[in-house]
Amino acid sequence: MKPVARFVVASVLLAASIATPSAQTPPTTVDGLLSAAKNAAGLEWPGTYLRLCIPPPAAAAPAGGGARGGGRGTPPAPPARDSWYAEPAKVADNFYFIGTKIHSAWAIVGTEGIIVIEALFDYAAQDEILGGLKKLGLDPRRVKYVILSHAHGDHDGGAKLLQDAIPGVRLVYGAADWDLVEKTTNRPGGTPKRDMVGTNGMRISVGDASVQIIAMPGHTAGTLSYLFEVRDNGKPLRVAYVGGTAIPFNGDVAYYDGYIASSKEMAKAAASYGATVLLSNHTEFDNAYFKAHTAASRKPGEANPFEVGTAAVGRYFTVVEYCTTAARIRATGK
Repeated sequence: MKPVARFVVASVLLAASIATPSAQTPPTTVDGLLSAAKNAAGLEWPGTYLRLCIPPPAAAAPAGGGARGGGRGTPPAPPARDSWYAEPAKVADNFYFIGTKIHSAWAIVGTEGIIVIEALFDYAAQDEILGGLKKLGLDPRRVKYVILSHAHGDHDGGAKLLQDAIPGVRLVYGAADWDLVEKTTNRPGGTPKRDMVGTNGMRISVGDASVQIIAMPGHTAGTLSYLFEVRDNGKPLRVAYVGGTAIPFNGDVAYYDGYIASSKEMAKAAASYGATVLLSNHTEFDNAYFKAHTAASRKPGEANPFEVGTAAVGRYFTVVEYCTTAARIRATGK
């Protein structure tokens, strides 16, 4: 075989292996799992691979937590504003990034109001969410729902602020995480009043825009993920949003198996929905901060950087499955 022909064949085989990792027999060793996860990550999900497959240094804070410091490596007091503040960005016709450099929050605009996803740290919500909406020309008073993926302070610390600041807004958590909110003491930002419970399959709508909730227990018992459609230059864009990805590296078999089962269910839902966009609430997982501003500054006719295709969305879940399986073997030997 000529060298050029060998190169073409090798390239095709490599592309096929990256595009369809789930069709392969899952590895059974830590090294094999890490290698397969890295291959599945490709160019789209290296941050997810690094966060889930590579254990943090022993001195780093564990994943999760309900106060500041709940996210890995987050300082216990508000950091300098220039280290986290991000300008808001219009990502698609009716979809906006209103998060920080580190944590994502989003606004979906419909004919009958706005849905906000996530409430960020308490110190960021005023500037990023309320201030960000105004900078984008959106009226915060039109926000009808704030949907919280889970009850950790880096994503819901601003919940009470938004509840107090927006007349009639509805807050949505999973049932178990409402319980967690009410049991947690000394919450920076305060404790919001119990409101709506998000359940599997529930649809929350504001006219022509809606979000379908997918219960995804694992990161917390009440974690919620979402499926929704936005418009990009008039074209429908289907999104799968994963509400909780980080894992501990000292769990038991039951935890990891439950987490993997939950992630597989979300993967099936995303595939059935035909999602071509995968979002999370940590920008390191999906490069959302940079992609959002790239999307906002596109020239006419340029593709949306968030649209990676159904195969790449599927590979995200393969990375999660393989990394979590590796963590289980490391932690439990099984």
